[in-house]
Amino acid sequence: MTSTNVVPHIDRELDLSNTGRGVWLVKVPKYIANKWEKAPGNIEVGKLKISRVPGQRAQVQLSLSEAVLCLKDPGEQSIPKEHRLDVSNVTRQSLGVFSHVVPTSTDAVVPESEKLYMEGRIVQKLECRPYADTTYYKLKSESIRKASMPQRQVQQLDRIVQNFKPVSDHKHNIEYQERKKAEGKKARDDKDAVLNMLFAAFEKHQYYNIKDLQKITKQPIVYLKEILKEVCNYNLKNPHKNMWELKPEYRHYKQEVPVEPKEDKHSSDSD
Repeated sequence: MTSTNVVPHIDRELDLSNTGRGVWLVKVPKYIANKWEKAPGNIEVGKLKISRVPGQRAQVQLSLSEAVLCLKDPGEQSIPKEHRLDVSNVTRQSLGVFSHVVPTSTDAVVPESEKLYMEGRIVQKLECRPYADTTYYKLKSESIRKASMPQRQVQQLDRIVQNFKPVSDHKHNIEYQERKKAEGKKARDDKDAVLNMLFAAFEKHQYYNIKDLQKITKQPIVYLKEILKEVCNYNLKNPHKNMWELKPEYRHYKQEVPVEPKEDKHSSDSD
């Protein structure tokens, strides 16, 4: 029997105090997400500006802070500062935002359990889009140039690199060639001696393939086939396809001698 490790189910309490709070689900470009990941937690990353016009959908704009724009590596392309956010309502879906707090101390007498919170219900989706200005065009052209660059490039080596030095011939190829040469150098036995070995083999079995006959006779394949063509037939059809058998004139299989019935002495005496 095999034992399986079953992870015990742990019930956790879910804090639903913020269930009525509406939150936004915002999709931002990758370059903004990378900047926000680099930003420390104590700086302002941007500002939202919401303009409401009666009878129209609210217009939302995002303006990145100078502190975020300055977070770039040497040679990195600048990113746009101003963006618009296209707003769409959430319909036929129930989406929420959840968080959890993992206890930091495990030395307490009563270990503190992991806490789960519902931070709010998603009421709107927003997609952040940059304005088509000069900074955006430069950023886009640079990303297209990097994407079009081949991942593998030919480099000219100015010295011998041992790790990638080409091999003139691989080990398995050398072993194969040596094995083929050894087979070609096998000494050919006398034809009569080979025939005797073949006839002795065919007395045991009627059909053989070429590999088995080579193991029995220990002769080169080409030489063995020359002898087999003289005294054997090669089957091309089932049920003995690709097998050799002796020609009818060379077949001398041992025949079973019929046993004559013995006379019953008792019956003869009674007669």
